[in-house]
Amino acid sequence: MSASADTAAKAITRIRIGVATHVAPTRSFSGNEALQEFLLVVDECIESREFKIIIDFAAVQTIDSLAISALMDLQDRLMKLGGWVKVSGHNSIIGEVAEITGLSDYITFLNSNGERDRRQPDDVSFGPGARLGDILVARKLVPQAKIDEALKLQDRLGKRMGQILIDKGWVAENDVLRALGEQLGVPFVRIRPGLFDPELAALLERGVARRLCVLPLFRVRSVLYLATAKPQDMPTFEEVSERLQCVVRPVLARKEDILKLLNESLSIDDMQFDMVGDVDEDFTVIENLQLDDYSTIDEVAAGSPVVNLVNSIIQRAVHDGASDIHLEPFRTHSRIRFRIDGLLYEFTAPRVELHPALVSRLKVMANLDIAERRMPQDGRIQVHTQGRSVDLRFSSLPGLYGEKVVLRILDKNQAILDVNKLNMADANLAIFKDLLDASHGLILVTGPTGSGKTTSLYAALNYLKSIEKNIVTIEDPVEYQLDIINQNEVREHIGLTFAKILKHVLRQDPDIVMVGEIRERETAEIAVQAALTGHLVLSTLHTNDAVGAVTRLIDMGVEPYLLSSALLGVAGQRLVRTICPSCKADFLAPPEIVEQYGWQGAGDVRLARGKGCEECYDSGYKGRMGIHELLKTDGDLQKLIISSPSRDELTEYLDGRGFGNLFSDGMARVLERRTTIEEVSRVTSI
Repeated sequence: MSASADTAAKAITRIRIGVATHVAPTRSFSGNEALQEFLLVVDECIESREFKIIIDFAAVQTIDSLAISALMDLQDRLMKLGGWVKVSGHNSIIGEVAEITGLSDYITFLNSNGERDRRQPDDVSFGPGARLGDILVARKLVPQAKIDEALKLQDRLGKRMGQILIDKGWVAENDVLRALGEQLGVPFVRIRPGLFDPELAALLERGVARRLCVLPLFRVRSVLYLATAKPQDMPTFEEVSERLQCVVRPVLARKEDILKLLNESLSIDDMQFDMVGDVDEDFTVIENLQLDDYSTIDEVAAGSPVVNLVNSIIQRAVHDGASDIHLEPFRTHSRIRFRIDGLLYEFTAPRVELHPALVSRLKVMANLDIAERRMPQDGRIQVHTQGRSVDLRFSSLPGLYGEKVVLRILDKNQAILDVNKLNMADANLAIFKDLLDASHGLILVTGPTGSGKTTSLYAALNYLKSIEKNIVTIEDPVEYQLDIINQNEVREHIGLTFAKILKHVLRQDPDIVMVGEIRERETAEIAVQAALTGHLVLSTLHTNDAVGAVTRLIDMGVEPYLLSSALLGVAGQRLVRTICPSCKADFLAPPEIVEQYGWQGAGDVRLARGKGCEECYDSGYKGRMGIHELLKTDGDLQKLIISSPSRDELTEYLDGRGFGNLFSDGMARVLERRTTIEEVSRVTSI
């Protein structure tokens, strides 16, 4: 195998099942490099006389114009050999792109049941020329009486019927436009990331695009799919066709969506003057101002496009509930992604020439050295947006093509500081509160990075705080400031470690001590000693489950006889995404699933899933909730810990007592129709 083929094999999995070969790209399917990797694997399939290929898009979020054309070419190639190509596991974004561009008419897209995916209803079909009112009534979007009333108002107001229905609030604008598209035989699209090719959109000058109010979406072979609010405006299509030398096919979209996207986008031509002439001057002025002068990003006047772009990125991330913003440079472009509910979603992909200006602006806001590009830097930014203060933790890391920046969003309004709102099952919540009510001992919260351990500790502190108690925390870093609690931050660069602060904290007459994380033996031993000498100690450990905390501390060197006396209990947890309420749909669980999980009532067990909508980035999920397992130390477990048990011995002990683990708690949430089996399996698999 050649070096290039070997690289492709790492990025794409391939397996033969029955008559078809399943090919699964494991990363982005956009860009020439990713496409070439895929085509190398396809060539290997054809050389092996595997002419029937199913492409699994489960790990692919978006596709671009190159990929769409390549899939059509592949279908032509395989059909000549007596084969075909089909697509499965695709998300709603890719399904919508396939429908807009006609790819789904060319290639079969399969749904989760292995059947042809049909996005449009089959019961009532209207061709071009049908009346708008008839379509809306047939789709049960408005009663006939409202259509009759709108027809009467039409002559008096001099407005189109669709506009009257929207103005009166009888039908949502998107529904009217979708019906209008059906009437005109033109697809309707809600423009959002993934539903247009950023590189293609930049080919049409922004001034021209604004004047015509159009946005190029995809170019498939010689056909350009063009978003427009006027799908019958032939002069506009002729001008675009002449400029870009292609055949234009209109796609109906809201005028406001097109203009908003055009105003937010920044082309290289627009940025050239700022980057060459005024960027340094802009930064000098900002650098001389106090923090308050630029922290309220909602009120920044129109100035440098870089400033406005950074502000809009932060605003959008806070609005969408993102926990992190990633700015990543690559050879041909930059990429901005948001982490929402634990997964990364691409927000936009500006030209790579913009990346240094964006990083410099963020460094100015964080009071860092904009000239230092070779060393990592850390800082803090505070902004005021949407009526509240939001802290941003800045971290930069030099890479091959420039500095990668990650902004951690610490939104106090989104923090859960109440144990009753941790979504614990009633039985688990009772155990957790019972542990917190103890006068002394060690309570641990376990789970991997990003599982909500710190949130649980803050909620516990909020439950425990009282003017009569001295509560001290040791954190790295302090994420949320709490009243009447003494919070301390680790500074390892000056030797102020967890263990060193903990030694001094114990001389401060504490009642309760929270240690952000137990990382090594010294901290573990001091925490156990503190728990044995009359203090309530709360901390976290990076282990996969509650049982792992016991073996991890013993492996660190904590004496089993001390641990057995000090440990009150362990809470293991994960965060699972919850089903989006805007697109939630119930369904009957298949009998084989009911049998597999031992549920009662085969044939009438109802589950739920999200179909995907604009509210949830077409993922079907919005928001997260915790699933938990609570291990409380009793006399028998203390005896077992003294014997320095293995993990298998601990697991066998708990299984014999019907211990409710993370998976069982997650499946209870599935039956409550709050999350899905796939999501619980994803976060609990080790």
